[in-house]
Amino acid sequence: MADDPFELGERAARENIPAEANPFAEGTEEFALWAAGHERIATAVEASESEG
Repeated sequence: MADDPFELGERAARENIPAEANPFAEGTEEFALWAAGHERIATAVEASESEG
């Protein structure tokens, strides 16, 4: 089974892959899910860095 686009976005953010690298076609549900996953992790990482 293929990975969920949301999970792929989360993984990309953990690996410091920029949001612009979204592999899905803009305007698709997969694009939105990938972006949401990426944003979730990127926001958490930024928050933890600003606390330190």
